[in-house]
Amino acid sequence: MATPIIMPKQGNTVESVLIVDWKKHVGDTVAVDDVLCEVETDKATMEVPSTVAGTLLATRYGAGDEVPVMETIAWIGAAGEMPPGDERQGARGEEDMAQAAVQGETAASTTPPSAGPTTPPPAISPRARHLAERKGVDAAALAGSGPGGRVIERDVQAAFAAQPKLTPVAKAMVAEGGFAVPPQGSGPGGRVTSKDLVKEAEPRKRADQESGAPAQVAPESVSRPLPLAPEIIPVKGVRKVIAERMLQSLQSTAQLTLNASADARALQTLRKRLKESPEAMELRGITINDLVLFAVARTLPAFPGLNALFIGAEIHRYRSVHLGVAVDTPKGLMVPVVRTAETLSLRQLSAEAKRLATACLESKVLLDELNGGTFTVTNLGAFGIESFTPVLNPPQVGILGVSGIQLKPIEVDGSAHFVPHIGLSLTINHQVVDGAPAARFLQALGQALASIDLLLVG
Repeated sequence: MATPIIMPKQGNTVESVLIVDWKKHVGDTVAVDDVLCEVETDKATMEVPSTVAGTLLATRYGAGDEVPVMETIAWIGAAGEMPPGDERQGARGEEDMAQAAVQGETAASTTPPSAGPTTPPPAISPRARHLAERKGVDAAALAGSGPGGRVIERDVQAAFAAQPKLTPVAKAMVAEGGFAVPPQGSGPGGRVTSKDLVKEAEPRKRADQESGAPAQVAPESVSRPLPLAPEIIPVKGVRKVIAERMLQSLQSTAQLTLNASADARALQTLRKRLKESPEAMELRGITINDLVLFAVARTLPAFPGLNALFIGAEIHRYRSVHLGVAVDTPKGLMVPVVRTAETLSLRQLSAEAKRLATACLESKVLLDELNGGTFTVTNLGAFGIESFTPVLNPPQVGILGVSGIQLKPIEVDGSAHFVPHIGLSLTINHQVVDGAPAARFLQALGQALASIDLLLVG
């Protein structure tokens, strides 16, 4: 009997996932723990293994489809076995065909005979028809494997799997018309890109070619460039969730941003010494951002109102600092969490932050490593940003934005001196955090950064 494959839960907060790619296809032999497909949540990419051995009989969703967790995505059973969905279609099929026969007899008695023989369209089950329309498959061209040659859902799925996959841009260009799809493209896995599409000849040009007459081209069309089709990117997966969360964050919290700066001379001096330290000490890779993370982790425990979550009508304050570190990835912003950051040495914190960032960039980060943050740091200093407004990551009540190091004039003994300062922007949820405590935290953090060498031995 065919066994349904259920999309497993991906954490307590994930309601749906996006199927990135099927690693097995209908008809493939599958062993236990073989990877069936790769899925993507708003935070990470994961593999879905098979729980049983057998043959992949059918899949309910294709690449790019969004699937609710705990939903059946495929069936595995014995070769040639019909999945439960198709069995139900088969049971309905006899009734459908009987009704079609009656309708055919009625039509024959009222319709005059045609001039020549005609080929009736193939019978197709309702589910298969719906799937064909959704997937853009020409059901009339399919050879059915159901009773009496009936086209069933499995036939449509197999035809869709055999079709060349198109990028979003290529799909849009084909939909607008004027382009033919080659059997295989130059993209990953044979995916057809916009450059692979074959431009179809204009109607007049095709007619001229068929008649042997030379093609006539308007003089002005020779030098006039063709308009480029816009790139159409569906908002889905990680990008969709980020968009929804950013909007929800701004709509559901009272966000206030305070801007300040801190003397960066000690940071720069220490960073230089670390780069020149013996390689065996493993300190050369420590960055300015690592030093900022260290200062934040050591300063936050004195300000529990900022190291907190606002959940419902409750404020949850934490003794340990679970520090979220924003990471820019090709799939969007990810925020892995350094656990108990206040207990880590500078070298340990730097190593953990780099490990998590690499895991995000390589799509190997675990869901548990992306949950549970109590405060977040996001750094745009490498891009030369002088100040910005970071957006809260609810239910957190605070996020620190770090900007670049700029020269700032300060007065010393009645004269102006230009001193490097690092920009700091703190966004708080003003529903539960007042401006004065937030300002005191920024002040304390600035002092910690200005004397980072003392903080390390403290």
